[in-house]
Amino acid sequence: MGLPLSTSSRWIVDEAGQRVKLACLNWVAHLDAVVAEGLSKQPLDVISNRILSMGFNCVRLTWPIYLATNHSLASLTVRKSFQNLGLRESIAGIQANNPSIIDLPLIKAFQAITLFAVVSNLGDNNVMVILDNHISKPGWCCGKTDGNGFFGDKYFNPDLWIKGLTRMATLFNGVTNVVGMSLRNELRGRNQNVNDWYRYMQRGAKAVHSANPNILVILSGLSFDTDLSFLRHNPVNLTLPGKLVYEAHWYSFSDKKAWAIENPNRVCGRLTNNMMNLTGFLVGLGRPLFMSEFGVDMRGTSMSDNRYSNCLLALAAELDLDWALWTLVGSYYYREGIIGLNEAYGVLQWNWCQTRNSSILQRITALQSPFRGPGVSKTRPYKVIFHPLTGLCVLRRTLLGPLTLGPCTESEAWIYTPENNLRLRGTYFCLRANAFGKPSAELGVFCLGSNSKWEMISDSKMHISSRTSNASVVCLDVDSKNNIVTNTCKCLSRDGMCDPASQWFKLVDSARQRYTPEFH
Repeated sequence: MGLPLSTSSRWIVDEAGQRVKLACLNWVAHLDAVVAEGLSKQPLDVISNRILSMGFNCVRLTWPIYLATNHSLASLTVRKSFQNLGLRESIAGIQANNPSIIDLPLIKAFQAITLFAVVSNLGDNNVMVILDNHISKPGWCCGKTDGNGFFGDKYFNPDLWIKGLTRMATLFNGVTNVVGMSLRNELRGRNQNVNDWYRYMQRGAKAVHSANPNILVILSGLSFDTDLSFLRHNPVNLTLPGKLVYEAHWYSFSDKKAWAIENPNRVCGRLTNNMMNLTGFLVGLGRPLFMSEFGVDMRGTSMSDNRYSNCLLALAAELDLDWALWTLVGSYYYREGIIGLNEAYGVLQWNWCQTRNSSILQRITALQSPFRGPGVSKTRPYKVIFHPLTGLCVLRRTLLGPLTLGPCTESEAWIYTPENNLRLRGTYFCLRANAFGKPSAELGVFCLGSNSKWEMISDSKMHISSRTSNASVVCLDVDSKNNIVTNTCKCLSRDGMCDPASQWFKLVDSARQRYTPEFH
């Protein structure tokens, strides 16, 4: 890709104006040790190669303001920083895996190794870096009363913050693969207000752009980065042509216990609308929106996270968002008083050797490359039928055989007509529901009957429903072999214990060059 990056309407593009989709992992370097996590477990090259092998093209690398503004902290050596925390095992691990950084001052280690070497190694693998100012005082983030939440809080002096942003942007001016800077993570707390947001975020953006005009400048919102609604009627007063991006976060725990106790269709519909009203509306206004944090318990045991992830992946596909998954980190040197804490949200396991849950990574594969945007459009736009539970799309293996799920790169090109038909583009074939008791969905050329008309029903708008020839209402579903079938529609009542995930499909606009299979 041609760096640096810029923006074109709602898209992030390269020097040639071609879409570059950010598919990132969050990599933590803002905690008490102030060293990128995992360097005691694996050599830097091994970690960077693993990032690439999992299909990610970017890391969102976190850092604390004090590293750039507090001389006592910045001049502390990596060894001394770990000794102060009682991390003898981590010292031995870094000496074994990344010995060149162990006796460097933290700021030099961050510049020359954690960023320069990380950027250099990641850059060799064509992976980009976004610098994220996560916090001021090193430590775990985020709480409403931790003193790091909003301008004027105990550890959040606006002038010191701008000084730190300026220094960090200056340090990496000319480092090609540092493509953006996120000004502040999750503004929050009782002192947050819109007037100070405009006052200081605009100052911070100008300072970063002045120090490093090549990088994207990324603005976060209020209420833990869930609210940018104030921009709807009062845009920022900034002249940063082609460099301004906005970011949003969404986790299941942001909505307390809704995912665990309420009907998933109702929760997904309500919270999707909420997200669109608070942040997603920016896409419709032609503004780039980066979902810089979302994530799930990678052990797969959280019902709330499992339900939420299906809803989120559907929206991320529909909007074709740039995104960053929380988190790469398998374990922490030291977090909230615990040495070697296991990170359940981590893509890597505790030892940083294996992936924690390959099936969850498989589900996001379809979102790692763009569905549309400048330079993506190799063909006329069409629809793909995306299945969030599996991360796969509806396709056919034989000319008129059963439909099945498969890689979205091989998806059929569907057209959703004004008559509510789902037609294969360039053919006479449409999707039809068989009679009740014959649950397969089929392709046919007779497309006038009720069993050829499909509507998006339920609060989630992800049940694709039709009527069979005997007038029974059915929904698209997936059987144990990933074949597309029709069944009685699930979870249309207020039942909070049902699970509609197998029947959730999303019609996604695409213009990808399609792989055309040979039918037998």
